[in-house]
Amino acid sequence: MMADITYLEGKEPHALEKRLIFKNVDRKDWDTSIDTYLNVGGYNSLKKAIKLKPQEVTGQVKASGLRGRGGAGFPTGLKWSFIPPDNEKPVYLICNCDESEPGTFKDRYIVHQDPHQLIEGMIITAYAIGCKLAYIYVREEFPQAAQILEQAIKEAKSKNFLGTNILGADFDLEIYIHRGAGAYICGEETGLIESLEGKRPYPRIKPPYFPAALGLYMCPTIVNNVESLCHVTHILSMGSEEYAKLGTPRNTGTRILCLSGDVRNPGYVEVEVGKITMRQLLYDIGGGPLKGRAFKAVIPGGSSSKILKCDEVFSITQGDQKVDLDFWDIPLDFDTLAACGSMAGSGGVIVLDNTRKMSWVLNNINHFYAHESCGQCTPCREGSMWMKKISDRIVEGKANAEDIKTLEEVAYQIDGRTICAFGEASAWPVEAIIAKFKDELIADTSEDNTYISKEKELQQQFFQT
Repeated sequence: MMADITYLEGKEPHALEKRLIFKNVDRKDWDTSIDTYLNVGGYNSLKKAIKLKPQEVTGQVKASGLRGRGGAGFPTGLKWSFIPPDNEKPVYLICNCDESEPGTFKDRYIVHQDPHQLIEGMIITAYAIGCKLAYIYVREEFPQAAQILEQAIKEAKSKNFLGTNILGADFDLEIYIHRGAGAYICGEETGLIESLEGKRPYPRIKPPYFPAALGLYMCPTIVNNVESLCHVTHILSMGSEEYAKLGTPRNTGTRILCLSGDVRNPGYVEVEVGKITMRQLLYDIGGGPLKGRAFKAVIPGGSSSKILKCDEVFSITQGDQKVDLDFWDIPLDFDTLAACGSMAGSGGVIVLDNTRKMSWVLNNINHFYAHESCGQCTPCREGSMWMKKISDRIVEGKANAEDIKTLEEVAYQIDGRTICAFGEASAWPVEAIIAKFKDELIADTSEDNTYISKEKELQQQFFQT
């Protein structure tokens, strides 16, 4: 694969990979300059797009079957078409580069090593949706990425790929970098928009504030992830029909997976969607478990996705038939992972082996979400902190079995009761870990420890007085 490209030693693609977005990542004799990008056909997709009508570009993205790579997996071309047809307001495009989902690190590689691929995808997208002003929202922890993108924008303007009358067409576009403050909630598109407007990043209620209708400055706005926008470049280059041949039906193209945790070969991998299984990812690509250990569970789509046990068998519907699917045979696509009770999410595959205590895993996740809650919704603000405090007690040996029940009840009281999906993001890991590892969690509690005995004694004294 990629026989005409030489990669750095130890960074060569695996035989199961199909690199589009990461074609130039870790490539030998490669840099981020526009001249290097132009030498391998860079901006040819833009030149092709500019000769089409905007609706034809949107039609190609729709026909490609591209689904958003930021987490939700919503069809990208369909999202673009939600801009009101009679709109007379300015249209904005925002690239969501606030990559903050634990276990996910793909966007940073793209902007660090191949920024012009992203810029080109944004220009094509802006042309398709009628946008003249676009933003790249970069999280504060990516300072080098922001500098690289600023330079890439400057270079693109010097070649008339940005600015006025781009490539001689009646099309103008400016792209600006906006650096966030490192808040997880800004990965939620309406929270990001609020932040971009200079306000607290409180997510908006949908409806009515669907960004495609009422987004930035109450104008139609399309928010796409870095990887999604890069795919637009390749769809225009290959043509929608050829692109749709990659992957599987309803799950077309390639997907970057970020493999981390208890596995021999952690790192990134780009594969056709649905063309490899869990077994192939963890053993063939990941190299298997660490010496003397065994795989226990996997979080398949970033920390907010529900955990899957490695010994599970899932009863799912494929076509018109119900089948039993072993964990190891799960194809890594959007629909199958959803059918198995989890989600593909942001592509962050976190591997846990048999040395991991699930109470520690649960507590680690709870700490993150308690810290990152924006505080707008009471169930999330209070519930995420409550869940953290309970799991603190579990890992400290100060909990009893009733605390597990309370923890589960709190999670279900958050789920579905908040303005944005952060509530589910904090609740789903708790719900799934309790459902699948309840006995292990209970084993970490005790009715006889000194802390609980003292608490009961104090409660009795309080009620007696």
